Amino acid sequence: MRIIKAVGVLLGLVVLYVICGLMLPLIPVQAEETNEPAVIELYILTNGVHTDLVMPVKNDIMDWSAEVSFDHTLSKRTDFNYLAIGWGDKGFYLETPTWAELQPGTALRAAFWMSESALHCTFYEKMTVGDDCRKIMLTETQYRNLVAFIKDKFDRDAAGKPVFIETEAVYGRNDVFYDAKGSYSFLYTCNTWTNDGLKVAGQKAALWTPTDFGIFRHYR
Repeated sequence: MRIIKAVGVLLGLVVLYVICGLMLPLIPVQAEETNEPAVIELYILTNGVHTDLVMPVKNDIMDWSAEVSFDHTLSKRTDFNYLAIGWGDKGFYLETPTWAELQPGTALRAAFWMSESALHCTFYEKMTVGDDCRKIMLTETQYRNLVAFIKDKFDRDAAGKPVFIETEAVYGRNDVFYDAKGSYSFLYTCNTWTNDGLKVAGQKAALWTPTDFGIFRHYR
């Protein structure tokens, strides 16, 4: 009887989570009103599951190459214009190159706060707006707030430098991983982090979302 009750409670929690995951993203957080001109590009990029925030590699406010070293990539190129940053579960990033290779243990640890997190950083020459990529413009103040939000997520060494993860599990020649603060869970996913970044930057967002759809539905 106890087992049946436990299973019933578990199924009820799963159903509640699914309902919240579908309904709460429908509740919008409106963009802040400002008289400051919007002059800095920001892109929201998705691979269909995971979202990144994409910014200029360098402008007068922030030089991301000082945080995310070109030398840490396989290509070591220095001629990129944009940097995409996404936060997520370290096990997913490094041990699951495709969904077909997802192991139950990796998923369990990620869902229940039992693993570390990482920042995945990818350099791009250009961004193309489409179904998987949306462009918005930020004021300098909004961008400064976003930069502070992202920089605070990096784990740092004694010298204050982001902790580089030396691994062969990169996705291409222009990406790199760094250790990050916080734990991924079913309540705080990669997309929840991206959504929070948009809120910090004063942009449209979902009240809460675990999925990329919860973000992109506000940028149709």
